[in-house]
Amino acid sequence: MSIIIRQIQTTDYAEWLRLRQALWPEPEDKVAELEREMAEIAADPEQPVFIAEHPEGGLCGFLEVSIRKSAEGCTSDRIGYLEGWYVDPDMRGQGVGRALVEAAEIWARAQGCIEMASDTTFDYPLSPDAHQKLGYEEVQRTIHFRKGL
Repeated sequence: MSIIIRQIQTTDYAEWLRLRQALWPEPEDKVAELEREMAEIAADPEQPVFIAEHPEGGLCGFLEVSIRKSAEGCTSDRIGYLEGWYVDPDMRGQGVGRALVEAAEIWARAQGCIEMASDTTFDYPLSPDAHQKLGYEEVQRTIHFRKGL
């Protein structure tokens, strides 16, 4: 199976929104916020979006990447950052996620970055393993607590 990875085009926006909703399942009243974020990302050349085309049509994954001035565990001041990364469940384990990350890393190198970083939460239990399989090392784990009184 041949997966095509490319930068997003305006004709992909409906599918990009579907994928973002799958990653961040917001209540219906928050869809406008996801769309607002999409418009901001699309307008910023330092925040490309890479997408994976499904062999049968449509999209099956995306990766939003940016450049940050700092990130946990990094020492440089221009860091490629994996902001949002999702692959449809039926396409996982087939190299789609790896291909998306590799495209983002190539882009970041071309922008002068010498480090990549990312983060995740306990809401995404598959994410730590996926990052580690691609050579990312955990640099910090934070757990926050609260108690209502």
